[in-house]
Amino acid sequence: MFFTDNPHNSRLNNHSLKGKWKGYRSINVTSDWRAIYTEKREGKDTIAYFVAIGTHEQLYK
Repeated sequence: MFFTDNPHNSRLNNHSLKGKWKGYRSINVTSDWRAIYTEKREGKDTIAYFVAIGTHEQLYK
């Protein structure tokens, strides 16, 4: 629930990505697992669309 309550909670280590993932953001699910998402504005709302989940090695190699 951290993400829905506060997507920038320090436990999530929410940060923008570079390289092939430029324009996306990443959060920590566990110490090694990451979830990658993009944000879209829909009216007054911001919707998060998760596009990938995996270990750090799987996603960033």
